[in-house]
Amino acid sequence: MARTTRKTTAFQSGWTAFAGVLMIFGGAMAIFEGIAAIAKDDVFVTTRNYIFQWDLTGWGWVHLILGIVIVLAGCALFTGALWARLVGVVLAGLGALANFLWLPYYPFWSIILIAINIFVIWALCARTERTT
Repeated sequence: MARTTRKTTAFQSGWTAFAGVLMIFGGAMAIFEGIAAIAKDDVFVTTRNYIFQWDLTGWGWVHLILGIVIVLAGCALFTGALWARLVGVVLAGLGALANFLWLPYYPFWSIILIAINIFVIWALCARTERTT
């Protein structure tokens, strides 16, 4: 019997599409988080005696820039390129780390974004093809 081989791209697995959508969504949330911190930094209440305390406006710029880059990387995932998957894993890790450090300012939002970034990492590292 002749065995037909079909080239499957990473996008066809479904997990990459899932990660791309989550990255676009999570990046947009980080953009809004950054804009809120830059525009009205008195909206956020900081926890006292937290180890990681920095200027809120500076954190706003970090989240804004990181959010824009995450959205762009999420869009790049729809090409199915391997480099986009690798960049996605790195950026999701950086996003999770940034939101961990953001915990004293907006804990609920931070926990949600950490979970989204962990799902992105899992989806990008999941096996994309089945062996029979």
